[in-house]
Amino acid sequence: MSQSLPFSDATIIFDLDGTLVDTAPDLMLSLDYILDKLGRPPVQLDDVRKMIGQGARVLIQEGLARTGPAVTDDKELDRLMDEFVEYYGKHIADGSRLFPGLDSLLEDYRSAGIGLGVCTNKLESLSRLLLEAIKVDHLFPTIIGRDTVGVGKPDPAPLLAAIERAGGKPERTVYIGDSITDVKTARAANVPIVLVSFGYTPVPAAELGGDVLIDHFDELNDAVAGLLR
Repeated sequence: MSQSLPFSDATIIFDLDGTLVDTAPDLMLSLDYILDKLGRPPVQLDDVRKMIGQGARVLIQEGLARTGPAVTDDKELDRLMDEFVEYYGKHIADGSRLFPGLDSLLEDYRSAGIGLGVCTNKLESLSRLLLEAIKVDHLFPTIIGRDTVGVGKPDPAPLLAAIERAGGKPERTVYIGDSITDVKTARAANVPIVLVSFGYTPVPAAELGGDVLIDHFDELNDAVAGLLR
């Protein structure tokens, strides 16, 4: 397949949670760990899938707001964030897996010389730890987290940094995401975006205004080729 790809000069940047990797099970358990320590009830997996996308701090805030009084004190949130990160780091790939169809596809892209990268609102250290744990870190030499360049998505700076570090150009790049944050980021960077229908968003992906919507990664080649044609 790699020799027939019509976009071997392209760069493809992936969002992480809900796009590249199904991380919701481990994020849910880590959030429930924090809630349990505060004497609060757990959240459900379907709810967590709608809360992911803005980073762990916002996930914690959302979980707190759904299970009792909101917490707005920055020092308390910092403490909860530290506990969350410590626990999550120890359980980061207990249940997290690549979405179906990506194993061979990513290897094809690497063989074809396509630049690959990750642009996420997850901390860079946790992103690297996750990709190492599921044994795909060798495919993504470029990983930009919300703390890498000092600002997170939807600011375009993280995506533009990912493209540059992957050796690409915005006009020959496609971003793959699952949320309105990803759409806003792509628009701000003037990069086309493919949305996946199976990701983490409270609003159906079909309503988010992406350039192409796919239901499975076996549709990605045609989507990327069409956008870069």
